[in-house]
Amino acid sequence: MTITATKFPIDLGAYKPLKLDPANPTLTNEQRETLKANIQLCRDAIVLFTATGAAKGVGGHTGGPYDTVPEVMILDAFFRGAPDKFVPIFFDEAGHRVGTQYLMAALRGELPAEQLLKYREANSKLPGHPELGLTPGVQFSSGRLGHMWPYVNGVAMANPGKAVFCLGSDGSQQEGNDAEAARLAIAQHLNVKLIIDDNDVTIAGHPSKYLPGFSVAKTLQGHGLKVLEGDGEDIDDLYRRLCEAVTTPGAIAVINKRPMCPGIEGLEGSTHGHDVISVDLALKYLESRGQTAAVEHIKSIQKPKDSYTFLGSGDKLGANRNVFGEAMVEVLGRMSETERKEKVMVIDSDLEGSCGLKKIHDTYPEIFIPSGIMERGNFSAAAGFGMEKGKQGIFATFSAFLEMCISEITMARLNYSNVLCHFSHAGVDDMADNTCHFGINNMFADNGLDDGYETRLYFPADANQMKACVESVFADPGLRFIFSTRSKVPNILDGKGNDLFGGNYKFVPGKDEVVREGTAGYIVSFGDALYRSLDAVERLKQEGLDVGLINKATLNVVDEETIAKIGKTPFVVVVEAFNRRTGLGSRFGSWLLERGYTPKYAHLGTYHEGCGGLWEQYPHQGIDPVGIMSKVKELIG
Repeated sequence: MTITATKFPIDLGAYKPLKLDPANPTLTNEQRETLKANIQLCRDAIVLFTATGAAKGVGGHTGGPYDTVPEVMILDAFFRGAPDKFVPIFFDEAGHRVGTQYLMAALRGELPAEQLLKYREANSKLPGHPELGLTPGVQFSSGRLGHMWPYVNGVAMANPGKAVFCLGSDGSQQEGNDAEAARLAIAQHLNVKLIIDDNDVTIAGHPSKYLPGFSVAKTLQGHGLKVLEGDGEDIDDLYRRLCEAVTTPGAIAVINKRPMCPGIEGLEGSTHGHDVISVDLALKYLESRGQTAAVEHIKSIQKPKDSYTFLGSGDKLGANRNVFGEAMVEVLGRMSETERKEKVMVIDSDLEGSCGLKKIHDTYPEIFIPSGIMERGNFSAAAGFGMEKGKQGIFATFSAFLEMCISEITMARLNYSNVLCHFSHAGVDDMADNTCHFGINNMFADNGLDDGYETRLYFPADANQMKACVESVFADPGLRFIFSTRSKVPNILDGKGNDLFGGNYKFVPGKDEVVREGTAGYIVSFGDALYRSLDAVERLKQEGLDVGLINKATLNVVDEETIAKIGKTPFVVVVEAFNRRTGLGSRFGSWLLERGYTPKYAHLGTYHEGCGGLWEQYPHQGIDPVGIMSKVKELIG
C-alpha cells in the first residue's frame, strides 16, 4: 500500500480507548464524557476524509458512517471490555458506510491514518465499499443491501455463545433478504444483535413519504424480534438499550432514531446527506469545529483530470443514464394521457436520480411509482403490469443489481411479460465504488431458451444512439434491457468527422454497425468501450495497421451478415467492460466457430478487482486504448 506523505490533519491520537461492561447499563460521568469526545473526534475525521472524495471528484458517502459513530464507539468499548462475549467485527449491511471500517482500522493501528486522505482514489485500496483482503483492517466485504444480515446469521451459528452485531439501516430493511434473515434468526434462537440507523433517508427521498405504512420497528416485531427503539443521539439511552440487547439472549433489534447528519448545518435531515458532503459544507462544519488544519488540507486539493484525447470522438459529452429518461419522455409525450395511464407504468427502486427516471417522474407523475430498495419485487411488479399485450412495465436500477433479479427475469419471460429495463452504471468506468458495484454480469439477463419469449440486450455507444435505441424498442414486446454507464460518453464520429448516429440515423435492433472498415482484422465493441476502441483503431491506422471496428449495440443477437464479414478476416478481438468470464467475448468466439470461421480470436474484459478512482479502471483492466492496441499487435504478430 502506498502511503501519502501528508500528515492526517486531525489528531487521532486524542482517541481514548474505552472499556465498557454491558452488565452495567449506567455510564459514569467520566465514561460519558470520554464517549462524547470520541464520537465528536471520529465524526470530524469522517467529514474530513470523505470530503476529500468530494474535492477530488471520486464521490463517496458521509452521512451513513457519520450517523452511526455513537453505536460503533460503544461496540468498540464492549469489544475491549468483554472480548470473550462477542465476535469483534462491526458487520455492516450498508457497505457505503465504509468510512467507519477505514476509520476504525486506523484507530486500531492497522491502517495508517494518512492513508484515509486517499479515500476512493485510484490504487489507494480504499474503495467505496469494503473488500476483505484488499484493505488492511477491513474484516468483511459488503455493498449490496440485504446481503449482510443473512450472512451474519451464519457467523452466529459458527460462534455459539457469542453475540454478533450487524449494523443495519431503514433502507436495508426494505430488502426482502432481511425478512428471510429475521425469520431464521428467530427460529434458530440466534444471538444476533441488529443495530439500525433509522434516519428516514434513502437516496430518492424519505421512506415515510414514498413507502407510507412501512415501519422498521413493527416489521421486525412482526417477525418475532424484540425491538428496543430510542434516540440514537441520546448517549445514555443508546448505551442502556445496547446493554439490554447484549444481556438478553436471542435476536434483538436496537433501532436508533436520528435525523441524517445530526449537527451538520445545511445537511441535517436532508436526503443529500446520504452522499458525500459537499466541499463547502465540509469546510463550514470543520471551521465551526476549529479544525483549521483539516480545512487547509481540503482547500489544497486539486481535482484530477483525465487529459487523454480520444481520436474518432467529438467533444459533446452525454450522460446516457439521463438521456434514457429524456428519450422516454419524448416517446411518452406522443401518447395521450389516457393511453399513458392505461399502457405504461414506471417503477423506481430508490435510484430515480441516478437512472434517468426522475425526468419521467417530474413530467408524468401519474405513471410513476416511487418505490423503495426492493429490486426483485419492483421488477416483478413492472413485469406483472406488462403481462397484458400492449402494456409496458418500465424498471431501472444499477446494473450491478441485475444479478439480484435473475429468477424474477426468468419468471417474467415465462409469463410473456413486456418490460423495458434500464440498467445504469454498467461496466467499470467511474466506479470508485469498486468490485461489488461493478455491473459486469449483464449477459445473465439473457438466460432464456432459444424458443423462449424474446429477450434483447442493448448497450448504446453515445447519447445519439441511446435516444434512437429507446425510440426504436419502446413498443416492442418481450424483455428489453438497455445499459448505460455512470460516466458521460463522447459522441462517436464517422470517418468524415460527422456524428455517426446523428441526422436521420435509425437504430435497428439486432443489426451490427461498421464504425471503421479494415483489412487486417476487426475489433468488436459496444457501450463506453466503443470510443476507447475507436481511439485504438485510429492510432493503429496511423501506424499502418488497417484495423476495422464494429459496434455491436445489440449484445445477444448474431448479425449473420456482419459475422460473415469479419469472420473471414485475420483476427477478431472483442473489447468490453463486462466480465471476461460471462460477457460478450465468452460467446462471440463460439458464434464464429459454429459458422466455420476461424480467425485468430481474443476477448478483453474486466477480470480482476477494481482499483478505485474513475477513468483509471479501464487501464487497470487492460481495456484502455493502450491495452487494446497491445492485444491487436500480439495477434498480428
